[in-house]
Amino acid sequence: MSLVQRTNAQNWVPVFARVAIFLAIFPHGAQKLLGWFGGPGYSGAMGSLTSGAGLPAIIAFLVIIFEFFGPLFLLLGLFTRIAAAAVIVNFLGVVLTVIIHNGYFMNWSSQAGKGEGLEYFILLFALLIILCITGGGKASIDAALGRKK
Repeated sequence: MSLVQRTNAQNWVPVFARVAIFLAIFPHGAQKLLGWFGGPGYSGAMGSLTSGAGLPAIIAFLVIIFEFFGPLFLLLGLFTRIAAAAVIVNFLGVVLTVIIHNGYFMNWSSQAGKGEGLEYFILLFALLIILCITGGGKASIDAALGRKK
């Protein structure tokens, strides 16, 4: 069995992680790629990430793709470990370039000039690592593919 398909089809834990990550990340990807939820859409996001954030175009493109398709693949449990790893890489870049300088706590009081802290990302990374270890689990396409072999 391949790395993609090896998962316990009776394990419910990954289902909760997959849904939580989808709900937290997909809207951000949809803002960037499609302009949903008041987002800038692909052109606006590319401009913001390349000009504003100074990212190379290929990295900006990957950020948009990983934030949109990664959560979709996770929700479906399709290539779960690969999708989780892609989202980890994406947000590791965010943490190391932007968030790390903001401290631990989120900016609950909306203090001007202060960004969000690490606490949200600790939870996000924990859920993603669970999926890297367990795979998609119950109700995943990966489990269905594993059963067919």
